[in-house]
This record gives sequence, structure tokens and C-alpha cells, in this order.
Amino acid sequence: LPPQPWPNNINQTNKVALLAWAKETGTSLVQVNGQRRYGGPPPGWAGKPPRFGTEVFIGKLPQDMYENELIPLFQSVGKLYEFRLMMTFSGLNRGFAYAKYSTRRGARDAIATLHNREVRQGCPILVCRSTEKCELSLDGLAPALARCQLEATLRRLTEGLLTVSLHPSPYRRQAQLALLKYSSHRAAAMAKKTLVEGNMKLVGLETKVDWLKTDLKQKLQLCEESPARRQDQEAKCPGLPRPLVPQDALSCLNALCQRWYLGTPVFLTKCVQATPSGWLRFWCQVAIPGCPLSFSGFVWVQQDGLGRSGHEQAKVAVALHLLRMLGESSPGVGANLPAL
Repeated sequence: LPPQPWPNNINQTNKVALLAWAKETGTSLVQVNGQRRYGGPPPGWAGKPPRFGTEVFIGKLPQDMYENELIPLFQSVGKLYEFRLMMTFSGLNRGFAYAKYSTRRGARDAIATLHNREVRQGCPILVCRSTEKCELSLDGLAPALARCQLEATLRRLTEGLLTVSLHPSPYRRQAQLALLKYSSHRAAAMAKKTLVEGNMKLVGLETKVDWLKTDLKQKLQLCEESPARRQDQEAKCPGLPRPLVPQDALSCLNALCQRWYLGTPVFLTKCVQATPSGWLRFWCQVAIPGCPLSFSGFVWVQQDGLGRSGHEQAKVAVALHLLRMLGESSPGVGANLPAL
């Protein structure tokens, strides 16, 4: 999105002071999506962004206090990589900000030095470690939605997406829940704002977007425990699909792809290793015409006495893996494919 112009209706004295400071120091401030940002990276920065644990949360700010006062204050304890001030449409700040330092020591010094500091008479500010959340939950997706379809849509709408996983929703019947992991807290926050807090439309469906909570993570872990506890899990996770029979995996994958108008999957298998005990290692690649991604990896199989070739067994193992990725439930088959 293009930078938003600075509002004109804030206190004129403070606005003039802010603009004068920015011009005098050569500081560039960019306002996008409700926050005004300095740095990320700052001028002269070389190398990668700072690692996790270098950001602090700043709260209880006077709403007419701006970067001309805040950035020098937080720079006084360490080198800033980025400073983000949350803004309202009226031009006031929202009472909180984030300061990211070049080192973890800078963040620790900011907390030790500036927490409870009075920035105005009777106005002590809060400075604490930022949780730097990077994961979102997206609930209410259709059971037939494929992971590759969702990922392609999210990559068009948001930036910094690392991984997408689909799970049966523990809250809604006949629905899926997606876990989204982003490259940084800022990327996740921007994605959350883009996808809209609360109810929204995505791929024509009503969904709910929120930060990933610990209790939800525990619910999903419970739903994905061993098949021996499947009946208990179904009672606690009513949306959980029934397991697939491994031998039906290829036909199920074909039917699923046809139902979603993705076309027929094309398999390429190559045996790259055989052991004296009868185990075969295959490299496999699958292309689904209607999916923008291809899938590849290695899998071990062993002759099962049913007369099937190793290539057929490898296809079955890969099909089961793809069904899991596309949101279908399946039992473990000993496949050792990487998460793609």
C-alpha cells in the first residue's frame, strides 16, 4: 500500500515540532495501515534484521506525544532498528508503540531504564518485553478447501507468509481451521489487519482471524494424537474426518482433485536406494495441474506381500501425505516425506 499522508487535524504545535525535528535530523517516517514507522532497517544498516527478543512494547503513552520525543528517548539506551507508533485516524497516537533494538541487550536496557519513567508529569509509561507473536489462526474454512489454494490466496493478500497448515476446527462443525506462520510480528500484524479482525470474507467464506492462542494450540495437538485414541478425539473435536484406508489413497486423491477441479495428479517416482532387508527408498514428485505448487520428497517403502511394486507403494505413501496436506485425515504409513 502507498504511504498515507500525515493527518492535518492534530495539535498544530506538536505537528510543527514533529515536522521540524524530522527535517532537522533527516528522519524518515512512513505511515501505513494505522502505524507510523521509522527504520526497519534504519539508514546505514547492514546485514540481517535483529533476532527474536530485541523488541519492547511501550504502553500508557500520552496521545499527543510523537516520535520527536519518543525516538530520542528510546535511542538513548541503545541502537534502534525500528520504531513503530500506532496511530488513530484523527492523528493522535493510540497510546502504545514498539521499539526494536539492534541487540537483546538494548531491549533489556530499555526495560530496566525506561519502565515507569514519567514522560509527562503524572504519566509513567509501561515498557516490557514484546511477545513478538508471529502466528495467526483462521477459523471457519470450508472442509473442501485445499491447503495449496488457501496458501496461494494468502500470498496474494499478505506478505511474509512462511507456512500454512489446515486442521479440523475444534469450534465449528464441518469446518477447517488454518494456522498461519509469518516471518515477523510486524508481518503477522499487517496480515491480521489485512484479513480483518473478526468476521471477514476469504475465498467466498466467512472466517474469523485471531492471534494463535495457547489453548487452541493444545486443542489441535489433542486432535492429532495417535489413532488409538481416535474415538476420544472425535468426541472432543467433532469436525475430525474419519481415517482413510491406505490402499484407497490414490483413488481418494484423484476424486478429491476432480471434485475441486484441480485435474488429475501426475506422479514421478524413482528408486534411489535398496537395503538387504527389503526396504526401498524412492524420490517422488507430484504435480497437480490446478495447484500452483509441486510436491517432492523421499519415502521408504517395503514389499507388503500383495504383489504391488515399490513404485505403486511409493505412490500410495505420497498420496496419503498429500491428502493430509490438503486437509484430509489419514493413518500413519511410515512415510518420511518433508513438510512442504
